[in-house]
Amino acid sequence: MTTPVALTCGEPGGIGPEIALKAWAALRSDCPFFWIGDPAHLPEGTPFQVIAAPGEAKAVSATAMPVLPHPFAAPAQPGTADPRHASDVIAVIKHAVSLVQTGEASALCTAPIHKKALIDGAGFTHPGHTEFLAALAGVDRVVMMLASDQLRVVPATIHIALEDVPATLTPDLLEGVIRITADGLRDRFGIAHPRLAVAGLNPHAGEDGAMGRQEIEWIAPLLAKLQSAKYHLSGPYPADTLFHASARAKYDAAICMYHDQALIPIKTLDFDRGVNVTLGLPFVRTSPDHGTAFDIAGKGIANPTSLIEALKLARDMGRMI
Repeated sequence: MTTPVALTCGEPGGIGPEIALKAWAALRSDCPFFWIGDPAHLPEGTPFQVIAAPGEAKAVSATAMPVLPHPFAAPAQPGTADPRHASDVIAVIKHAVSLVQTGEASALCTAPIHKKALIDGAGFTHPGHTEFLAALAGVDRVVMMLASDQLRVVPATIHIALEDVPATLTPDLLEGVIRITADGLRDRFGIAHPRLAVAGLNPHAGEDGAMGRQEIEWIAPLLAKLQSAKYHLSGPYPADTLFHASARAKYDAAICMYHDQALIPIKTLDFDRGVNVTLGLPFVRTSPDHGTAFDIAGKGIANPTSLIEALKLARDMGRMI
């Protein structure tokens, strides 16, 4: 029997419930998953069926969206973040992680959450979704990868101000990101010898020190050290030459130095199909590459493509375990 993917509800006032329904309608038994949340938050008329355990999802998926119910303390108002949902959103995530850890679900796919609502309603102390999952898994360091059929990118630093990047980006951090990425591509994507291209921090990768010295002083020496340890690395490259078609053909993932250096190219190339993958966890986790989209929630116009791709990738990665 195919072990299904667990899909968390995310913030009920966002687009999560409606794109979950659209994803089920598109995938059905081709990618069995079950949604964990309050059935009352689903769009009116949703053909769902309550299940008692994840193992029932496969048989249900052809005709109804399988729902593992978790009653919430408050109703959902599309377009509105409600702090009263916070404790239940957190509980759903914890439940989903436990199901993946016990093997009842093959992988975890998470719908977007609203951090401020979690802080206001439950005193949420983690920087974000990914860090919370790492804490639940007992892992110190994880890596965010954005993946599509056209490109995989990994930002070494993520949600920090640009002025803080040079101090945050240390040899230890970059080495950890490279090692986790290489291990993830091998173990989760089935790439025996992952090829990683590394971008420089500065314009023109520093241009021999004229525009910054990090590339000379420690980035290139670090790459040489890891190359001697049999990592398939190249760079540091000027970021503006790293993402055209012929360059992308030469690597399996690009390691970037900061958020926009990684996310601008993938969102330009494949905006709707990008998937957020967390590497370094002891289980598979994917997520659509967008937020709660309160401005369009409840209007029935949200695009489910990223969630569909996230569920499919979670299924495929789960099979690698």
